[in-house]
Amino acid sequence: MEYPVKVTINGAPVEKKVEGRTLLVDFLREDCGLTGTHVGCDTSSCGTCTVLLNGVAVKSCTLLAAQVDGEDVTTIEGMSQNDELHPIQAAFKEKHGLQCGFCTPGMVMMAKDILDRNPNPSADEVRAGLEGNYCRCTGYHNIVEAIQSVNA
Repeated sequence: MEYPVKVTINGAPVEKKVEGRTLLVDFLREDCGLTGTHVGCDTSSCGTCTVLLNGVAVKSCTLLAAQVDGEDVTTIEGMSQNDELHPIQAAFKEKHGLQCGFCTPGMVMMAKDILDRNPNPSADEVRAGLEGNYCRCTGYHNIVEAIQSVNA
């Protein structure tokens, strides 16, 4: 069975029909062509699929596309404006908060949520906020520094 979904994605209205079992991550990647949201573990453990739903970080592999009907979704593609990196993206670049880049979109989206709740978090607060978002390359030190540098 298909369900109509009207959602705002990165500021633009999107209307599509989806099967009831379609995950938000698959809807974003396959139906909307927004491949910056990655599929990692398929178990909601890694955080590579993190997006903002009404400004709050969520793992898009845990939601059905039909559940976001009428909501506002921001993906990594919606972070930069006019070909300018968002300050969080620029900080990740400047502080070398990425290596292979696979986890980076989810980390950036989680960082946005962390900083929206607390503009000047301590290193411990950043680490606690990143819990559930895994990086296998950097050891988190540079990611934490990047997030802390945004509003410093």
